Amino acid sequence: MPDLSLARFAITDGKRFRLKDINPGDTLHLKSDDKQAAKEALANGIETLAQLQDMLYAQDQWSVLLIFQALDAAGKDGAIKHVMSGINPQGCQVFSFKGPSPEELDHDYLWRCMKCLPERGRIGIFNRSYYEETTAVRVHPEFLRGQKLPAKTCYR
Repeated sequence: MPDLSLARFAITDGKRFRLKDINPGDTLHLKSDDKQAAKEALANGIETLAQLQDMLYAQDQWSVLLIFQALDAAGKDGAIKHVMSGINPQGCQVFSFKGPSPEELDHDYLWRCMKCLPERGRIGIFNRSYYEETTAVRVHPEFLRGQKLPAKTCYR
């Protein structure tokens, strides 16, 4: 059985934490062909998450935000469905971010995400997020034309 210790994912010193030190390809030594080990890891994770959700709710001091960011058809919905299958849905909110609505365009680009942040004691899930808003426009500056920004500041 692979080492499934999650301790290496805990951030114990926020001042020393650097995202660049985290390997995004870390699979906890699970192999794609070992379906049984993956099922066991998922079951253990779901059970742990359910226990942690109960503590989160009872303490009512913090919230948790999970951001699922990937290309279309990359499995975000399936990941949310499987990973979150053991939690109490009353303590969870899921928000999907598609193209901005007219109301959202009347605010800054972070407004629609900020208003969806989970309250204390709850888990929030973002299916996509503001990360796309900050990176996609660098590749496709034409996306800014619909954002109601002054032309001089938003176009190249």
